[in-house]
Amino acid sequence: MVRSKPKQAPSKKQSRGVDFKKIKRKIGRKLPPPKNATNVQIKSKAIVLPEQSLASDRSGLAVSKKGLTLKELLQQSSHHNPKIRKVALIGIRDLALKFRSEIKIHKLAIIQKVRERICDNDAVIREELHNLLKKVIFPILKEDLNGPLVSSIMAYVFNAMTHLSVDVRLMAFKFFDLVVLNCPSSFLLYAEKVLDNYGDILRNNQIYLQDKSKLKTALAGLVHCLSLLSSFNEKKPSYDQKTEGWKPLHAFESKIPDKHLGISSIINKLEGLVPILISCFQELTGLIRAMPVLDAVTFDCIFSLLQSINLAAEYAIYRMGLHQGLGISYNSQDMMRKTENSVLVFLKKFLEGFPIYPIHNSSEMIDDRYFILNVKITEIFFHMSKWIDDDASLMERFLIFIENALAGQICNNVRSRKMLQENYLIRLVPFIPGLVSQMMSHWKVCLLQAFTVTFKDLKVNSKLNTACLSAIEEMLLPGQKQNTLPPDFFSSDILSFQVTWMGELPELLLRLGDKEPSMSKVILNLQLRIGQCSPLKSYLAQEYDSMQIPLSQFFCTFIDNGDLHYGPFDKLPRDCQELAVSCLYYFSCFNPLLLKSLTLCFLNCRVDSSILLRIIEVLHSSFKAGHVQIADQLCFLITIIARLKVFPEKSYYRKEDDKFSNRETFQVITTAICSSVTQMGDNALILKLLLPIILKEMSIKPPLDNMYAMLKMVVMLDSKPTRLPEEFMGTLGHSLCSYLIAAAFILVENNDEMHNQQMLMCQYFIQPCILLFIGSEKLLNLVLGLLDSAVVEYDIAPFSHSGAESMFELSNRVQAVASILIIMHKHVRLHPRLSSSRAAIKTILQKIHGLQFSKEKSVNLEERGRIQCTFDQLRTETNKLHCWNNEDLL
Repeated sequence: MVRSKPKQAPSKKQSRGVDFKKIKRKIGRKLPPPKNATNVQIKSKAIVLPEQSLASDRSGLAVSKKGLTLKELLQQSSHHNPKIRKVALIGIRDLALKFRSEIKIHKLAIIQKVRERICDNDAVIREELHNLLKKVIFPILKEDLNGPLVSSIMAYVFNAMTHLSVDVRLMAFKFFDLVVLNCPSSFLLYAEKVLDNYGDILRNNQIYLQDKSKLKTALAGLVHCLSLLSSFNEKKPSYDQKTEGWKPLHAFESKIPDKHLGISSIINKLEGLVPILISCFQELTGLIRAMPVLDAVTFDCIFSLLQSINLAAEYAIYRMGLHQGLGISYNSQDMMRKTENSVLVFLKKFLEGFPIYPIHNSSEMIDDRYFILNVKITEIFFHMSKWIDDDASLMERFLIFIENALAGQICNNVRSRKMLQENYLIRLVPFIPGLVSQMMSHWKVCLLQAFTVTFKDLKVNSKLNTACLSAIEEMLLPGQKQNTLPPDFFSSDILSFQVTWMGELPELLLRLGDKEPSMSKVILNLQLRIGQCSPLKSYLAQEYDSMQIPLSQFFCTFIDNGDLHYGPFDKLPRDCQELAVSCLYYFSCFNPLLLKSLTLCFLNCRVDSSILLRIIEVLHSSFKAGHVQIADQLCFLITIIARLKVFPEKSYYRKEDDKFSNRETFQVITTAICSSVTQMGDNALILKLLLPIILKEMSIKPPLDNMYAMLKMVVMLDSKPTRLPEEFMGTLGHSLCSYLIAAAFILVENNDEMHNQQMLMCQYFIQPCILLFIGSEKLLNLVLGLLDSAVVEYDIAPFSHSGAESMFELSNRVQAVASILIIMHKHVRLHPRLSSSRAAIKTILQKIHGLQFSKEKSVNLEERGRIQCTFDQLRTETNKLHCWNNEDLL
């Protein structure tokens, strides 16, 4: 029997041999290096030897914030990595700001290296270079930016202008604008080539159809370049009589030297540039008409185009007209005439598209930006109208636009309308005088009415006010250059508007106050010109006289409760004050209200002394010309010297604190007034008219300085023998007695340290009285009698000064009277009069002597001692003339 084999477990399938073992790797895990990989890493320790590392020692070197020198930064500026190039430019900026001298020393090496970045393909690098040149390098090298440096930069700028990249080409114009801005004299050397490149870039309409911001960059530089052409001019354009009125106030002027050899080639370049600019403008305006809203970038492009057209066309046309009279050959002149005609043809075609309105909104209020563009086109039209043939329909379109702009028919938003008028009507207002002088009656009235409404509605601080005032001056005084007016000037069309404008001038002055002195100066200049150019008894002179009432508030305003409100006159600068005072001379008849305002303003101590003297001078000239009545003139002069407050250097008769001294100023004013009075006519007649006013002012007891000034005036008008009327002697004597005692009290308040100075001051005040006594014995006897009464009892109203209270003390009155007599006896010229008045002086001495023993008067021992001392001093001085004995005085 065959033994069966034991049952075996199923065996696994025998695995076959594997050439490559598959290893499962997780995604994202780094593969391990192969087992047979060779490690090439070399590890070593650095050996630091600072004492041997000369390259790392940079103490004393100019380095940037990162420790790099200028040479290293310049090398890195050419690195292939744009980030490193940018960092290098930033490092150069930091180093230049810290070490300015390094830039000046190595200026040529710096310019030669950084100029390479003008053609850099990276826009950020180019912008960083532009900022570096604009803000750092050019300001530092401003004085050293000469021909070699500029020419080295311009070589790369012109290379960039022909670059394949449009961005680089446009940025090149920005660099050129920067160079010209810092070195304007170099523009003429490169003008032709630059204008060629501008023409090339503007012909590429893909730029302004796709990316207008690039066009904006180029046009900004073009405007600057073309404006330089007009800034180099020397001569103004000459206009014939027909077109003289069209010239604006800020007219185009030419200053380019006629000797410049490339002038004709520049004109040829401009001839070719104008059609390109107009074509570019028409392309853009065709696009914006279909736009629902005019975006800011497109607006800036169109506005720059209009500026460029204006500058290029006007310069080309003017220079061609100028060269026709400079001895140029016939062929050259013929070429220039042909060029001029071609430019004018394009301009006229361009202007026929006025105004620019969006198609979808042509009948309603348009966008503000459209108004601004139309203003600029209008400005171009009137600049070129002197060369363009008259076209009635085209002219009427511009006149309608100006009328609507002046009337405010711009937009519905009031705030936006005011802003537009403020900023852009200033470009059109200068043309209005020329239009008014040449337009027919209908358009003249329409323009004047719209202009007047605009002028009256302006704010006081509006910058448009200056332009309006300049236009008003041209329309008020069209013949001002010859200081004559045309015979047909006062026509009914313009007369009512002229009256309105003149009436607005004082009101505008009051509204301005002292906030805008420059504007006030413009108004006062205009008023002065009107007064100077107005023929006598003309309608313009009558309207000028009617300005006195509102102008009086400019000096001082009266209020019902008695208070005064000073106008802006005293707060304005001196030049404005001088203009305002000069305007006074041209009033044919002074209004009393204006004269009163002037007087009160004069009494205001804040006005400078030179202006006060100028007022006296102008009013005196006006009086001599018959513009001021003699009574008004005398009242003005007396009021000044009687009421002007004087603050002396040392207060001898005031208890209050000393204020600033104006005594010397008052003395100068008094001298000027006295001189003016003596030139008014016969002195005896003037004194007769003046004395009642003076006595009235003296009766209110003014301060001593004012009394002295009035007495000085009387002395200058009086003579020997005296002209003083008999009827005024009594009143004058009482005033003199009171004045003399008040002056003598300067010595009563004795200060031993200042006795000499007090004596001089007392003699100064008594001097005019002595001169009057020399001329009139009757007046002397009258005053001596009053002084005799004052010894016993002072019944005269005292002056309002510090001695008024002490006048009632007996010893003080005696000392004051004695001081007066002592000073009088020291004047030799008065001795004959004093000898004749010996009895009156004896009476005073006897009365002073008797007071020592009087029982009626309660006099204490101290006062008796002072009276005795005073008596002895007076007797000693009078004995020199009268030789008193004791028996005479008992």
